Amino acid sequence: MPQKNRRAKSSPAERLLAWYERNRRTLAWRASAGETPDPYRVWLSEIMLQQTTVAAVDRYFRKFIARWPDIEALAGASLDEVRAAWAGLGYYSRAANLHKTAGIVAGEHGGRFPQDAAALCKLPGIGDYTAGAIAAIAFDAQEAAVDANAERVIARYFAIAASLPKAKPELRRFAATLVPAKRAGDFAQALMDLGALICTPKRPGCAKCPWVRDCRAKALGNPELFPRKSAERARPLKRGAAFVARDARGAVLLVKRPEQGLLAGMLQPPLGPWGEAFPGPDEALAQAPFAAKWKRCTGFVKHGFTHFALEIEVWRAELGRRNGFDGLWVHPRDLHRVALPTVMRKILAHARA
Repeated sequence: MPQKNRRAKSSPAERLLAWYERNRRTLAWRASAGETPDPYRVWLSEIMLQQTTVAAVDRYFRKFIARWPDIEALAGASLDEVRAAWAGLGYYSRAANLHKTAGIVAGEHGGRFPQDAAALCKLPGIGDYTAGAIAAIAFDAQEAAVDANAERVIARYFAIAASLPKAKPELRRFAATLVPAKRAGDFAQALMDLGALICTPKRPGCAKCPWVRDCRAKALGNPELFPRKSAERARPLKRGAAFVARDARGAVLLVKRPEQGLLAGMLQPPLGPWGEAFPGPDEALAQAPFAAKWKRCTGFVKHGFTHFALEIEVWRAELGRRNGFDGLWVHPRDLHRVALPTVMRKILAHARA
């Protein structure tokens, strides 16, 4: 049979898998062709990749695997150790859920992850998408795994009119119609790679796409209009003050945040409350953790969270000796060892400038 006819009769899944065999990305957590995936690596990478880019995750994944090569090792770590290793990756509740799940899998499941999506969803930090991805990639279950790249591909392939994020359930249902009974894990990863390499947000490489002849958005002549997105709401702006105290040896004072809420359980220099405006000098000094010769640094720190923007004025004080304030004194050379979020690192850097 001529090559052209064979291609005409192949399914979308077959065409995508053939493309994947030639173009698959090499990723630290991905099993090589013919190699059985490690569920621990699949789970760890999927948790890290939630709302985070592949480029950002690579270094963290390698660090975690080197330190905790299996689920039992991670379960044996303390939560503070996991938070410290996670610091800088963002969305810090993921670190706590990661630690909880490691304990559950190691302690209640004999170190083995459940193989179906419904059971995986019962573990902390695992939602519908992540459960589908783990089930498909680690266990070859016929599940749809629809990350941001896959959402874009599916939205264009079917020209789905609904806008994100409301369209997510619909995108998942449409994706499920394409998942093959065999090689579901390869299909899931192929779909992700297609979105990352070919079906990009801007100027997609449609000529190289294995699905170009079936793509409804391409037929409409405007693939870049998909997926449609709801109008973004303006993020509120919050402002406040931070207080960076250093002792005679240069160690900085850090305190632990509450175990619930934003940046739960992470470390920070003492902070004042956040409101609509910066506190005035008298108000800021009243918010300081203790009396000292506090001096306001020039400028302020900017940081963006998912639901609001933050601006922080930084006050610093040089102490001849440590006082009795309850906190942790950490030398700058050791800051990489503690659970310090990116915004707090910005504050400490601003205090040194």
